[in-house]
Amino acid sequence: MAEPEEGLPEVYLQPGESRLVREPSILRTLLGSCVGIAFRVPRLGLGALCHPMLPRFPAKQAATLSRSAGRRYVDYAIRDLARQFDSLGVRREEVEVKIFGGGDVLLMVNDSARPTVGRLNCEVAIKVLEEEGFAVMASSLGGERGVNILFNTKTGEVLLKRHARNPIALPARGGRARLLG
Repeated sequence: MAEPEEGLPEVYLQPGESRLVREPSILRTLLGSCVGIAFRVPRLGLGALCHPMLPRFPAKQAATLSRSAGRRYVDYAIRDLARQFDSLGVRREEVEVKIFGGGDVLLMVNDSARPTVGRLNCEVAIKVLEEEGFAVMASSLGGERGVNILFNTKTGEVLLKRHARNPIALPARGGRARLLG
């Protein structure tokens, strides 16, 4: 997909949002350490994109978090879309899944042993997708740059545009941030 198809409605997802559409659309978002997971069901003309920011839904807060607030979490967002597909009679094996993002866009100084949010988001997404019975057909995960994605729900194509590398390094614990470039 060179550029988005003319005439299709475009929907921009903010961090923590999910959207399921029943008509051909362009779903777009900007990812850093967040992951973007695109789902497509060609038989029904359905497409969905979620943009969770953090790996795991905090079970201790389950009673106080709304459904929309839960979508900020990778595991919750995937399971929420899985339930929506179930209610529409979609079988897991007919869903095309593509996953993007999870980058380490802010470099941590002196703490390479600790997993980053981006890495944890990727790991949880892959694990939960597998647990829910979804097969990932394409991915572009990790790295040190953010990405824009444009998902054409009609064709299943995803246009990925990488950003320039972020020049800011954050200290691991205390200390000062410094510019790298």
